[in-house]
Amino acid sequence: MNKEEILKILVDWNYWGEYSDKSIERPFYLQRLSAFKETGEISVIKGVRRCGKSTIISQFIKKQIEEEEVLSKDTLIVNFEDPRFRNLNLDLLNKIYEIYLEEVLPDKNHYVVLDEVQEIEGWEKFARFLKEAKGIRVFITGSSSKLLSEEYATLLSGRHIDLDIFPLSFGEFLIFKNLFPQTQLERIKQRHKIKNLLKEYIKYGGFPRVVLTKESEKKLILEGYFRDILLKDVQKRFKIRETAKLENLAKYYLTNISTIQPHNQVKKIVNLSLDSMERFSYYFSIAGLFYFIPKFSYSHKEQILNPKKVYAVDTGLRNMVSFRFSQDLGKLAENLVLVELKRRGYEIFYWKSPKQKEVDFVIKKEIKPEQLIQVCVNVDDEKTKKRETRALIECSDYTKCDNLLIITEDYGFEEEINDRKIKFIPLWKWLLE
Repeated sequence: MNKEEILKILVDWNYWGEYSDKSIERPFYLQRLSAFKETGEISVIKGVRRCGKSTIISQFIKKQIEEEEVLSKDTLIVNFEDPRFRNLNLDLLNKIYEIYLEEVLPDKNHYVVLDEVQEIEGWEKFARFLKEAKGIRVFITGSSSKLLSEEYATLLSGRHIDLDIFPLSFGEFLIFKNLFPQTQLERIKQRHKIKNLLKEYIKYGGFPRVVLTKESEKKLILEGYFRDILLKDVQKRFKIRETAKLENLAKYYLTNISTIQPHNQVKKIVNLSLDSMERFSYYFSIAGLFYFIPKFSYSHKEQILNPKKVYAVDTGLRNMVSFRFSQDLGKLAENLVLVELKRRGYEIFYWKSPKQKEVDFVIKKEIKPEQLIQVCVNVDDEKTKKRETRALIECSDYTKCDNLLIITEDYGFEEEINDRKIKFIPLWKWLLE
């Protein structure tokens, strides 16, 4: 590629060129990136396809310019998904950078963003060169399946900090819907609007483009995302030939979210060997499509041997793509809670007693469990309420954890049951904490 071709592409993606950003800010991630830049380490921004990685890094660069941390000319954004780039390789990457230096004349302390850089073999050498030899602040983005933690940890010799991006939280979703309830009083005043929007959030999920598009197009977009993740981030990345079986397994998991899935049983349903089942499930998890949650036990062997619970990265994907025949609010609510716990950075397990009593989430911090959570949308039914509270109390005895929470559809109170305080909180309130 010649200089003119490269410059035309760079002009379209950079603030010193013709690029302008009109996207809705996601302050949580911008604050994290601001903290990251102070470390001087390479920042790696990763997450499931279409969750907003490129937009967030563009917002971050814009904020640095607006706050006069840098001039626009002291930032370089290279989006390697631009179809005009040809023959992506290390030589081209070096050439792009040299053209930027020659034509834009940045200060020595500039920022370099390499967006979807995993398309270039050897990119890590260039990133390390910028950081170590030049002292440049480097930001890398990539889909989880192509930028695996164990791979870039080795490639970057540990000199990096990770930021996992998720689809919109419910709080971010409300901002995208022009609702800004910052205080508890404002949330109570607007609770009817919030609860109505929660229904939409549960149905269509939190992928930014899906949230902003009209309802008639949401299903089509989500189906496209599913195909892209399945084919580009799993099938192509791991060279899988059994595409139909791969898709059947993904749709089976989407249909059966928030449930324990023993591989020995599932392999018969989708007609796969145990080895293929385990490999495909692992590929799904590193592509960011599914989370597989282990059973809590003080025995590491028991944790490994017991089957895991499966959850989808987004309830919209589940609702638009699965083999479902009816909407199960309980399972969808539990899935939302799991993703939010992941977003908050917790280590998460489920718990099951020998008598089959189950607790949805054991939240662990360092060595000890920090909180036990049940998701039960309908606590009006006394039988259901007793079942859920008894499981919590039995798990509390086992884990020695007394921080007990039940997330409900609309019931909020604190009760003392068998000398244990159990807090009940509506899902919408908990999601906005």
